[in-house]
Amino acid sequence: MSAVTTTRPEVVAPEPWAFPAPARHVLANGMTALIYRLPGQYVTSTRVVLPSVLSAEPRDREGVASIVSRTMDEGTASHTGEELAELFERNGIGLGAGVSEQGLTVDLDATTSRLGQALDLAAECLREPVFDQAEVGRHVRQRLSEIDHERAGAASRAAIEWVQTFYTSASRGSRPTSGGRETVEPITSADCATYHAAHVRPAGGTVIVAGDVDEQSAIADLERTLGAWSPESASAATDSAEPRDQRDAGSQRIVFVDRPGSVQTEVYVGTAGPNRRAEGGWAAYPALSFLLGGSPSARIDAVLREDKGYTYGMRTSFRPRRHDGLFIAAGSVRGDVTAESYGLLLDVLEGATEGFTAEETQSAIDYIGKTAPGRFATADAVADEAARLRLDGLDTDFVSSYLEDVRALTPERLQEAWKSVVGSWTTVLVGDAEAHADAVRALGRGEVTIVT
Repeated sequence: MSAVTTTRPEVVAPEPWAFPAPARHVLANGMTALIYRLPGQYVTSTRVVLPSVLSAEPRDREGVASIVSRTMDEGTASHTGEELAELFERNGIGLGAGVSEQGLTVDLDATTSRLGQALDLAAECLREPVFDQAEVGRHVRQRLSEIDHERAGAASRAAIEWVQTFYTSASRGSRPTSGGRETVEPITSADCATYHAAHVRPAGGTVIVAGDVDEQSAIADLERTLGAWSPESASAATDSAEPRDQRDAGSQRIVFVDRPGSVQTEVYVGTAGPNRRAEGGWAAYPALSFLLGGSPSARIDAVLREDKGYTYGMRTSFRPRRHDGLFIAAGSVRGDVTAESYGLLLDVLEGATEGFTAEETQSAIDYIGKTAPGRFATADAVADEAARLRLDGLDTDFVSSYLEDVRALTPERLQEAWKSVVGSWTTVLVGDAEAHADAVRALGRGEVTIVT
């Protein structure tokens, strides 16, 4: 019998990938509709994005926007909370909502055949919530419990202390998005109704539908539901009126939040960073994040995890905001090596200004470009990305543009971009200050303030 010769197929480089392009429509009330038709995605993901900025909240009721987002589906003029819950469950519809620095987003998931019913219910919750005091009180208590949990967890406690240190006290960004105890506790049904009437309006809003939908049918359902939402009383919170958060002049320091007996120390280091409109383009910054702290092979973990064994892992991220951005490096280390780990972390971050190799650059290009189709493979991911970008005043062609630019990155561009970021660090450490603060102080990296 003669041997069978098998010819292996040739492996070729993948074709460049682009974000799906939406069909655009303007609803009768002026809202923008974006329809992403994704064959085979039979569960549609809908996002309603409304640009009501956090700075519009009354100072003594910060967190009211979050409570509004949580209670819109707890009863309307047409249905009680129990009736709404039954309608959502019976039709297999999921609805949630949340707020960010830039606005309110309603998440709606339903099978393609139930999209019309889902939009009916979402429009009802947006137009006519009643904000029953019992439900508002329940969500206020839940938020107060969350605040306790946030302060109990080392990572969340570090994040809270960091923004308080980095921004001036007058900046909304220095305080929790969902409010603090002193401002959430007094929130009432009347506060929610007042905020909703002033700021939860269709003006400037966008509705995004992603899934295996018929475009004309989806537009008809949108016009019948959200398009019929009255555009009167537009939000008073416009982009031009939005105050910008300011960095505190004394933020270039180290704050040590004391947790006696802690065997680990949470390290949270950051500085100002770019937004998505950065000069020179956004492409370099996801690549830098990957190379510095995006994987176990990245520079920080190569030292602190693989070489020293001081951490399970530390991660870096660029966090674009509407008017500015942040760069953050965070993770936990063994308590007994707090000072050494902190010093090594800053050495890695500052040493990166010397540049990146061609091999590193190509690894970042490959990771970002070749994983993009997987990251945006579902209707949910497409809708989420579209919603994030709309809140930032951008469309999803931004994704395709920056991915194309990623392929053109060079070590020189990465070095230049990183040099524009590295500067004065704001640091928060959460751990045993009595045991480790003196060693951190001895590094000479800045003033150390202990918070008990």
